[in-house]
Amino acid sequence: MNIPNILTTVRFFLVPIFVIVFYSSLENNVLYAALVFALAGVTDVLDGYIARTYHMVTKWGVAMDPLADKLMQLTVLICFTSKSYIPIWVIIVVGIKEMLMVIGALFLYCSVDKTLIPANKFGKIATIAFYVAILSIAFNFPETINFLLILIAVVLTLIAFINYFFGFKEVRKDNKNIKTY
Repeated sequence: MNIPNILTTVRFFLVPIFVIVFYSSLENNVLYAALVFALAGVTDVLDGYIARTYHMVTKWGVAMDPLADKLMQLTVLICFTSKSYIPIWVIIVVGIKEMLMVIGALFLYCSVDKTLIPANKFGKIATIAFYVAILSIAFNFPETINFLLILIAVVLTLIAFINYFFGFKEVRKDNKNIKTY
């Protein structure tokens, strides 16, 4: 277990902490929960930076890092949807995309020599967009701005999905195009 993997593990533990804080009776609970979400984002950036810079990339990290991200993101979206901060169609679109991504990743891993596709720039940009949108809601930006930021995040998520889809197709055709770990 190296530092990037520890940071990924911490992110898994931040998911229930987010939920507890979000649904607590604390004054400013949504803001505090958003700060937990932001902390998860910081650990995500740090673990990726440390893993790449110091050559600490592991197969476990390549698989678990995006899982921790997806779990946190979906948890936040479900919580925000349950309190009507974001419309339900957002969680439906993102949920379907994430389910298809997990199914595709499992399929590649099991059928194409344990191939893992690491996160790409489109996925990272979409994740950053969701962080910005969620934080704008938590900090009570005007509704129009919040809606536009959520819409941008969803569109970027769909672009990332299309990019991953073509990556999956390419791997199926010729698994030499994607580095295996």
